[in-house]
Amino acid sequence: MNQVVRTALLSTLLPVLAFTSPAPQAEETIREDLHYIGLYGTLLNHRSAVEIVEVDDRRVRTTTEGWGSGATLVVGHHITERFHVEVRAGMGLEDADLRPKDAKLAIDYYASWYIGMHYPLTDYANVYGQFGFSHIQGEAKLTSAEAVEDFPGLSEDFPDSSFSVSWLAGLDFEILDHTYLVLEGGKLFEDTPSDINTFQFSGGLRYEF
Repeated sequence: MNQVVRTALLSTLLPVLAFTSPAPQAEETIREDLHYIGLYGTLLNHRSAVEIVEVDDRRVRTTTEGWGSGATLVVGHHITERFHVEVRAGMGLEDADLRPKDAKLAIDYYASWYIGMHYPLTDYANVYGQFGFSHIQGEAKLTSAEAVEDFPGLSEDFPDSSFSVSWLAGLDFEILDHTYLVLEGGKLFEDTPSDINTFQFSGGLRYEF
C-alpha cells in the first residue's frame, strides 16, 4: 500500500517540479580577449596655478584655474574577464584661460598607457579604475610682461616634465550590442614648478569586438 502511495505522489509532483524549476539565465557577456576602440570628448581642468595678485598695495600669492577641451582616441584589450590594458592618444582643441587676454595654457597632444580593472554592477553597466603613465606636450602662452611676472612658475615649456603618472575612474553602460556609453574622470598630469594639477573628464562611445 505504501509503495502505491509513494508512486502516486511522485507521479503527481514530478510534473509540478519540472514546471516550477527556474529558467536558465542569459549568459553574461564574455569580455576576455575582446579588443575595443573608443572616441571621447575631453575637458581638461588645470587646477592650482600659482598667481601673484595685488591686494592693498601688497603682492599676494593665490591660485587660479582654467578649463580647456580636447578629443581622445582609445584602443584597448581585455586581457582577462576583469583586467584590461589600453593606450590613448589625445589632442587639445581649446586653450584654457588662466586670466583673460594674456595667460593661457595649451595642450598640443598627449599619449597615455593604462592597466585597469573593471567590475560589473549589472548585466549592462560596469565600474572601472585604471592607472598608468602619460606623455604630454603643450605650452604656456603668457603674452604680456605682467603675465610673466604674475605666473612665476610657468614657462613656455608646459608642462616642465613631459611624463607623468595618470589615473582614471569611470562607468560604462551597454546601450547597444558591444557598444558602450562611457563617463569617466581622473588625473592626467602634475606640473611641479607651477603646482598645476590637470584633471581629465571624458564622455563618449566605446565599441568592443
